[in-house]
Amino acid sequence: MEILFACRTGNGGMWKKKDEVASTSSNDGSHIKDYVTFVSERWSSLKSWFSNNFERLFSFKTSDVCSFEKFVQFLYRPTDPASLGVVRALFGLCMVIDVVEERGFADIDLKWGDSWDCHFPLIHGMKPPSLPWMIMIYMVMWMGAFGIALGLRFRIACACFVLPYWYIFLLEKTYWNNHTYLYGIVATLFLGTEANKYFALDASNAERDGKSVPYWNYFILKFQFFALYFLAGLKKSSREWLEGYAMINLSRHWVFHPFKIFLSTEQIDFLIVHWFGFIFDLSVGFWMLLEKTRILSMVFCTTFHLMNSRLFNIGMFPYVCLATMPLFCHVDWPQKIMSEEKNKTYFVKSKLEKKPNKDDNDIQLSKNSIKLNKKGMTNVCKKNWIAQQSPKVTKKQKFIASLLLCHILLQFFLPYSHFISKGYNNWVPGLYGYSWDMMVHSWDTVHVVIKVHDNANNEVRYLDPVAWVQNDRWMKHGDMVIQYSQCLKNNLIRRIEELRINHYSEDKEKWMKLSTNLSVYIDVWCSLNGRFQQRIFNPNIDMLTVDWHPFKSVSFLMPLLTQYNSYRHKMDVIQQHVYTWSNYTDVLFVADFPGMYLENYISTDFTNVSLTVLEGEVTYDEEESMDTITVSKEKSISVGTGKFHRIKTTSSYPACYMYTYTNQTKQLDSEKRKSPPVIENTPQLLKEINYKIIAWIRTFVHITNAFLNLIYDVPMVRRIHINK
Repeated sequence: MEILFACRTGNGGMWKKKDEVASTSSNDGSHIKDYVTFVSERWSSLKSWFSNNFERLFSFKTSDVCSFEKFVQFLYRPTDPASLGVVRALFGLCMVIDVVEERGFADIDLKWGDSWDCHFPLIHGMKPPSLPWMIMIYMVMWMGAFGIALGLRFRIACACFVLPYWYIFLLEKTYWNNHTYLYGIVATLFLGTEANKYFALDASNAERDGKSVPYWNYFILKFQFFALYFLAGLKKSSREWLEGYAMINLSRHWVFHPFKIFLSTEQIDFLIVHWFGFIFDLSVGFWMLLEKTRILSMVFCTTFHLMNSRLFNIGMFPYVCLATMPLFCHVDWPQKIMSEEKNKTYFVKSKLEKKPNKDDNDIQLSKNSIKLNKKGMTNVCKKNWIAQQSPKVTKKQKFIASLLLCHILLQFFLPYSHFISKGYNNWVPGLYGYSWDMMVHSWDTVHVVIKVHDNANNEVRYLDPVAWVQNDRWMKHGDMVIQYSQCLKNNLIRRIEELRINHYSEDKEKWMKLSTNLSVYIDVWCSLNGRFQQRIFNPNIDMLTVDWHPFKSVSFLMPLLTQYNSYRHKMDVIQQHVYTWSNYTDVLFVADFPGMYLENYISTDFTNVSLTVLEGEVTYDEEESMDTITVSKEKSISVGTGKFHRIKTTSSYPACYMYTYTNQTKQLDSEKRKSPPVIENTPQLLKEINYKIIAWIRTFVHITNAFLNLIYDVPMVRRIHINK
């Protein structure tokens, strides 16, 4: 049987048989030399094929990055600034809106105006300035955003935005999101670019240094948004996400109605939300880099971000992603559009003017000018690139290239750096900031107890867990729990001092009994990704005396009961069964550690409350009752309402149990309530527009009040929280 070589020859591409190759060589052993030559030719052909296709796909050659010096030359390749300028303007516009809304300029009096509020800075001990000065800081940041959008005094505008942005970022951890970190990074990167050479008020002045920008201006920004998608995809590769436990019941939203034609709600949650989200984030960055798949991937990307803008309250993040997608397009696309528009305008004018003698010449001139416009910048860039290839790169260029490489490495390292910053970890690693794990972890907090023990008088007081805070992010992080405990103590002592001056306060007698020798105990019950509700911190440790370090594990963190992960499917089955009892029945699943107890109060609004043990053994006793009931696995008892009860775990391993109940209030409200009218989306859209207009008006009012206060000492007018 004749064996064929699976490669092509270099002389016309004919296929050769093995014996034919052997016959072409002499009998003195030169066939080995011919064989080596043959393999070498085939390898050269393969390398050429790979190099040509690589350049066609990624717009640069592998030889451009084969050494550090060539890589620096590649980064400093002169490039058309058109696309960069448009993206800069759109990003700046998004930041103008973001400062008012998500950064909270419109609600700055609520966010920073109350001196009693507890704040959670990254650097412990940082204090926010007074409200008038905070408004000034926000105003500088807002002016910087306007400068970025307009391309006016670009470097100064970027600095005015970046410095206040990172300062406010460090002042408050509870407002961190992945995109909060992203905005600061992108604005910092823009600071080093020459994005004001096109579509900018600075463009005429910036052109004195040349009409091109170094290619690294595009490269580093494209990398940042490629990393945004790719790292989010890597985070979604976790078992928690792929098994469908992160985003539960999201399919109920109206944006998924088209999928309900051929999929059930459970299939939408699992296939569309989880698996498609994972595949999309992991791959869309690659598809946008490739020219053949770019348009289709951008269509998917646009749909994805518009859906997210309706699904989640994440501010301008979807629109920033949409605004920066042109970074992946050809760098001269705005000029091509402008040239086509000029061409259309010319033909319309020529037809209206009706000058037949000059039409042909003018049309030809117009076509030639269009070709020059399209190729002009490219030719200039190519000439400059050829001229700059021969000289050696400068030390400054090498330094900037090194900084860019360090930034790339840092962006891939930070999401997985939590083995260093152990003090910020809880059941999952890291703060909800630079981890790119947005929506990967779903938290459900149902029970928080804050107990203040007066050590001098041996008295216990319970505080409202929402006192002096604006959100509940602090409840899930050990460092924030410590900061909140210290803030509570300071506020309590401050309250006592103020009551000593106010002789007519009704609360004076109650508060004056409180000493300054206090201990704070915090008990938080959470469910992570559909698990049992369980304690996240040890409730028996005084948070004012606990030892915490950013590089050491949180000592008072209770372990996540992962041994009961398999119960999540069974819990879903039980929940669906309880829902069949009536429209108002519900179930709550709880797990607790040996020797610990849950003290709970069931309101009289609930009826038919029962306790069922799923694993382990517990004891049950009620307030003002001497009877203690032992409940073992798969046993149930009735639970009294309108009074406290205590459930203690007596088994040697963690116990799991569930409450089943009927929500009587919900039932009565449902019976009284008439069916709501159908509301179209348009009124909601008008409501959002009205909110934005009011927010901008409030922003200007805040600026005016701050100026009057700082210059003329006019008292600040501010709102207060209703629950205070």
